[in-house]
Amino acid sequence: MSQALQNAQRYESEAERSISPEERPLFHLSSRVGWMNDPNGLSRYRGEYHLFYQYHPYDSHWGPMHWGHAVSKDLLAWRYLPAALAPDESYDLGGCFSGGALELPDGRHLLMYTGVADETQPNGEVRAVQTQNLAFGDGIHYRKFEKNPVITAADLPAGCSRFDFRDPRIWRLEDGSFRAMVACDRVDADGQMLLFGSDDLTHWKYLSTPAQNNGRLGLMWECPDWFELDGYQVLLASAQDMLPKGFEYHNGNGTFCLLGHLDGQGNFREISDQAVDYGIDFYAPQTILAPDGHRLMIGWMQNWDTCNLHTPSVPWFGQMSLPRELSIRNGRLCQAPLRELEALRGKPVQYRNVQIENGEIELDGISGRTVDLEISLEPGEELYNRFAVRVAKNDTFHTTVSFRPRESVLKVDRKFSGSRRAIIHQRRARVDHQRGELTMRLILDRFSVEVFVNDGGKVMSATIPTDPSADGIAFFADGKLSFSVTAWPLTADGRSG
Repeated sequence: MSQALQNAQRYESEAERSISPEERPLFHLSSRVGWMNDPNGLSRYRGEYHLFYQYHPYDSHWGPMHWGHAVSKDLLAWRYLPAALAPDESYDLGGCFSGGALELPDGRHLLMYTGVADETQPNGEVRAVQTQNLAFGDGIHYRKFEKNPVITAADLPAGCSRFDFRDPRIWRLEDGSFRAMVACDRVDADGQMLLFGSDDLTHWKYLSTPAQNNGRLGLMWECPDWFELDGYQVLLASAQDMLPKGFEYHNGNGTFCLLGHLDGQGNFREISDQAVDYGIDFYAPQTILAPDGHRLMIGWMQNWDTCNLHTPSVPWFGQMSLPRELSIRNGRLCQAPLRELEALRGKPVQYRNVQIENGEIELDGISGRTVDLEISLEPGEELYNRFAVRVAKNDTFHTTVSFRPRESVLKVDRKFSGSRRAIIHQRRARVDHQRGELTMRLILDRFSVEVFVNDGGKVMSATIPTDPSADGIAFFADGKLSFSVTAWPLTADGRSG
């Protein structure tokens, strides 16, 4: 083990003692200490889920990337393990960037990651070159492959950038060979995904370019995930510097889904594209096939344009989304909260046909910051103008999820959540409804809200900085309607982690 990795492991084990469980989310994975971004290496190994993550243990702001490590039986209760990778080799001194993992037939746990290293160019400019590398381990300790890097610029097709070449998603075929999908910018700064193959993990060959941006969705593409679902081939990826496309995409960095089919030659024939999450904070998701056959997805619940504004004294920063079950419905990717979340539910509080008109109400027994809230809107003869639910609320603060049926727009708004910075506070999504009828499921976990609309047809995620003591929940209407609501408090009881 290198000195850099020993130092990181020693530091994280000591620094985490100053962070109480109450200062963290209840059931979302957060950074052990310091900084967290993209999920890495989501995999099952020896009967448990392993999730690694981009990690800077020494500071709650982005820095030289390590791989943090946590393990879970149910993807809700997490146990931290020692940091798995540190930037300690010539090919990754600039950072161990994102990648994937899988369990090998011989019992080893394989990690595939991007190494970053500075290189002086002929004009004297120093730029970071990216390569793909391997590490092998036993679920706790990992050793980098002595023949790293295994994919370099020499393996790229013409017109590809070796400076933006990262985030391998690796899998094994039935014949025992391996495939890796890797994001690689073109030299003209347009995104694409490259497919590589190997029989022995040591020698890799470029096979094809399954998807190209062609100027449609942002610029650089990164963090690919590639899988079959409900008769479709699915590519998930995250794009930098996007432009809005109506309400489908927003400015800045976002995550998209391409649906298509593979033809007889294995080429991807794209049918449609859509956003994955329509809220403020969601990026770089990875998926895994659960033992029960469900495809599960976890993303980084943050936004690159707002994530470096907190004070250095913050002991941890960054959390993952709630794991979500994926399906295809009417040709669109849909998401549902992980069903195991229901094991955390306490005794429900339920109201039916609550009448509300031009004002705000609170309902006895419905409050809290760890809550599973199901709401069904039931409009009357005249269409209402707006309905809203306000969470994490006290006399000063609140975060709002609101619906305007006349515009068919759902909005998440955290401008009154306690933020003192002029950051992104609102996002909107267009949703389907029949004369104002709508279902919403809100999952609250201390520092976040995730909204699943119409059985997961659209999802909106947002982190909230509000002090956990603000735990009120209120309902507001402009106009007249009735609604039904069921609220379950979420507790750690019954978790199987």
